[in-house]
Amino acid sequence: MDAKSAPRVIVGLSGGVDSAVAALLLKSQGLEVHGLFMSNWDDDDAYCTAAEDFQDARSVARELGIPLHRVSFAAEYRERVFQHFLAEHRAGRTPNPDVLCNREVKFGVALRYARRLGAEWFATGHYARLERTASGVALLKARDSSKDQTYFLHAVAPGDFARVLMPIGELTKVEVRERAPASRSVADGVGPPPPGTLRRRMPHATRSSSCRATTIRGSTAASSARRACTGSAHRASSRFAAPCACAIGSASRARGVTGPSLAAYASCSTSRSGR
Repeated sequence: MDAKSAPRVIVGLSGGVDSAVAALLLKSQGLEVHGLFMSNWDDDDAYCTAAEDFQDARSVARELGIPLHRVSFAAEYRERVFQHFLAEHRAGRTPNPDVLCNREVKFGVALRYARRLGAEWFATGHYARLERTASGVALLKARDSSKDQTYFLHAVAPGDFARVLMPIGELTKVEVRERAPASRSVADGVGPPPPGTLRRRMPHATRSSSCRATTIRGSTAASSARRACTGSAHRASSRFAAPCACAIGSASRARGVTGPSLAAYASCSTSRSGR
């Protein structure tokens, strides 16, 4: 296929293995592939490592020989996802912001942004499959049931999947790693928001520890929390997949009211809700 006439597809590129392989597969099909690095959290420290993640994404783009765009949706994320999370927590409920992030940010503002960049298709590294039928697009479970991320995508309107591709949905995680570019030899992940983020906004809420080695009431719960947050593996560096930054903790007594346990909170940062 002539590169000048090939359809342009923009891949949400986080620097992790899943999105890197998604971009690689699409390029091998002769498509004009661009990467899009999304920052959805505006704090950058040892917990939220957007600068490091961007360098990872640059390395992938350089290795694949594709252009890389960078954009911040931090304002949209705070307004449409994080504020909802805080409101739900105050009401005594434990929402999953990753679900809302996919609907509002990744397949909302990011999808529209990709179109402004001239994309005919928008692709992600989600473990899910899309089936196009006469009646529309159906969201199907990934071939690798242990990595399936359809739960995190169920709130996205089917119409928003009309021009979306999920190239790794037919692969297992093992197969994805086997196809990974040389620069990507670890699993996806992103760090949690800075310590105290939830506490500053909700003084009655406390976090028992960071997501990196989460201990809730004395029980190590890192692996189960990661599954609850993202449904995907975390990096060897202990950062989470999905664009998803996690804060894990429990609600303490406030004004005589005992809040529910905050089992897991996942806010999507960069492009990792399917990297």
